[in-house]
Amino acid sequence: MSNESKKATRTIETAGTVYLTQPIQINGKEVAELTYDMDEISTEMFAEAEANKLVATKANNRAGVLEVDYSMQLYLGFAAIIAINPGYDMADMERVKGRDVMQVMRIGRNFISPASGAENSGQSGSGSASGTTPEPSTPPS
Repeated sequence: MSNESKKATRTIETAGTVYLTQPIQINGKEVAELTYDMDEISTEMFAEAEANKLVATKANNRAGVLEVDYSMQLYLGFAAIIAINPGYDMADMERVKGRDVMQVMRIGRNFISPASGAENSGQSGSGSASGTTPEPSTPPS
């Protein structure tokens, strides 16, 4: 895949628009579309998402495994929206409800666990896979 194709794929996966089925009020206006960009989440925004998640879930500083921490994924989705909509804040985002919550949560999930092939886009490295390799299921002969 060319760098051009990788960049296009990466852009589609990291930025876009959530079309709300239940519009929300932000700054006195009805908002039915929320643009987002995961690449604009800063370290401060990441930490703020975790802090807000802890308050919302009353988790008392318990860190979870990000891949299954759906509340953290939701707040990271909110961060991706706020990152490019400076007039919005977390209180605005917390008005999202119903199935729209799941749309925003998926943004955060994709931030944490990018789709296959997107993990290394924009990064240089040896090209070798990281992590653990499962043991073979058949014994060596």
